[in-house]
Amino acid sequence: MMNMLNKKTFLAAAIVLSLAGCAEEKTYYVDSANDNVVVMGLDYKDFENAASKMVDDMLSSDLLVHPQGGRYVLTISGITNDTVQRIDTDQLTKKIRIKLFESGRFVITTAINSDGPEDDMTRKVRQLRDSKIVNQKTVKKDGRVIAPDFSLSGKIIQQNQRVDAKTQQVEFYFQLTLTNLDDGLAYWEKEIPIIKRGDNRSVSW
Repeated sequence: MMNMLNKKTFLAAAIVLSLAGCAEEKTYYVDSANDNVVVMGLDYKDFENAASKMVDDMLSSDLLVHPQGGRYVLTISGITNDTVQRIDTDQLTKKIRIKLFESGRFVITTAINSDGPEDDMTRKVRQLRDSKIVNQKTVKKDGRVIAPDFSLSGKIIQQNQRVDAKTQQVEFYFQLTLTNLDDGLAYWEKEIPIIKRGDNRSVSW
């Protein structure tokens, strides 16, 4: 009888401690403007930092000023992830695209891409020309899609270095190239290094 009572008491105590532990774990919003937490891998601050520096440098180039004051058409050729992290490279390119669009000097085509269109609807709506239920006057015409002027390509590279017995250094390199599709020449290139040092026990993925 005493053993059963002890078991019940132990179980009740375990439940109370478990609930107390759960209560201490709080979820909260991060103030990105004042977030000083640093991780060994890449986080949102690194992508924002790299994108801002890339765009600022790109927009400072006289080669990327449209002679008629218009906008250049940009396509994303692809960003290669050469790190140990599972990175969605759109996290970088989307930030760059938005900043370039907001600059008033670029528009981005989603109809033409090296891996196929980002949005295939430009092609699909033209297949409605034979549809009996669609007003044919509203069907988009051929010969209207604008070919891109520039292509953005690049790579994100990671290198891990051992500083000493307790410290490691993780180096990330954001490399981008903007190619003029008329002549195939690179009109702009940039590399942004992001270097972090921390405990050898920390992981960078």
